[in-house]
Amino acid sequence: MLTRGTTTARIAVLAACVLATALILAVIPGHRGWFDAGVYYGAVHHWADTGRLYDYVRPGTGYGFTYPPFAAVCMLPMRLLGWHPAIAVGVALSAAATALLLHWTVDPIARRRGWCRWYAFGLAACLCGLANPVRDTFGFGQVNLLLVALVFADRELAYRQFNSRHWQFLAGVGTGLAAAIKLTPALFIVHLLLTRRWRAAATATATALGATGAGFLVAPEVSRRFWTATLWDTDRVGGFANMSNQSLQGLIARLGPQLPGRALWVAAALAVLALWVHRLRRAAAARDSLAAYSLTGIACCLVSPITWVHHLVWMLPALVVLADAALSRTRRRNGWLALCWLLQLLLSSGMVWLWRPDGRDLGTLLGGSAYALITLGLLLALPIRPGPDEPEEPGQPAEPAVPATAAVPATATAAEPAAPARSPQPFGKHPAPVG
Repeated sequence: MLTRGTTTARIAVLAACVLATALILAVIPGHRGWFDAGVYYGAVHHWADTGRLYDYVRPGTGYGFTYPPFAAVCMLPMRLLGWHPAIAVGVALSAAATALLLHWTVDPIARRRGWCRWYAFGLAACLCGLANPVRDTFGFGQVNLLLVALVFADRELAYRQFNSRHWQFLAGVGTGLAAAIKLTPALFIVHLLLTRRWRAAATATATALGATGAGFLVAPEVSRRFWTATLWDTDRVGGFANMSNQSLQGLIARLGPQLPGRALWVAAALAVLALWVHRLRRAAAARDSLAAYSLTGIACCLVSPITWVHHLVWMLPALVVLADAALSRTRRRNGWLALCWLLQLLLSSGMVWLWRPDGRDLGTLLGGSAYALITLGLLLALPIRPGPDEPEEPGQPAEPAVPATAAVPATATAAEPAAPARSPQPFGKHPAPVG
């Protein structure tokens, strides 16, 4: 039982952390002035006035709208709002998405470990707010956190949130909507197929196709132009070597212009996808859905030709998985916790902009592509733990339990105890192109 003194101390510590986080965010350089939100806002107004969406270029820049037409349909309500109210709504939606994501990923760990849940949530929110991808998503007025929340809402529907299977028919809708708004999350539909979530995969596919079809119905000529021309015009999204591009393609482009960039990127992307399939199957066999979804988010960031720093919010669940595994280790626990803090520091530092894209030294390779290298490291070594709490999909036969020795990753130690099985519990860049 908590004493009054314990609760008071936690409130004081959390208040100090919130204050420190607010001060850091206020003074840290790199405020983006809601640049991408300005592109969205100007594009939907231009579209409504002229009927041409992809001709819009934000004044004084070379950047225009790069998403599918369905995304513009979703953003049309911005036309009813003034600039500042539109920003306020966007910030509120991203904040709500962040809160949901933290609740879905951090709260189950706090419950399992017997921690004070509101205290754990508050501390995690401070660390999350300091992360460079999160700062940039809010600073640019981007939609990334909303897309992550849509995909992870499907995970909650399928695995944890609702014990009643009457709600599980909705699993896949969020993934389909995210894929229709922005193409990169479409890899989660492949995720559903590889993990044999047939109904969710069918729902996600039907939702994505239906939403894309809605874009054709609303704006047939705009849709035709996007899918036949705009989508393939890579000059619209900026240079691959930009330090803000932390994908495999960006890393390769910074290695040197003499390299066969496109061929090397295709080979590297195929290798990453093969590794992702292997690790995803292991996570699915262990029924560790959080690790599985985290691995897919990481793979999305790596194989996409352009992964701006703000896209790396897909890494947040992986960091939660890594921290939970570090806390569970009985050997070298301090070392693993130090690694978690180091990753938090690196991802909060904005260090990738300390180098120039035309540098060819080791510092540029390691520092300028640090986020891409961290993402690749997480794909290789993210811990997978057996015995989580996921029910089988309705109509899918139960699989035999996977022995702990078959599902523990190479980085796990023999002395680390397996997590006990639990039953499901109910809800308790400098200005860069929009992309």
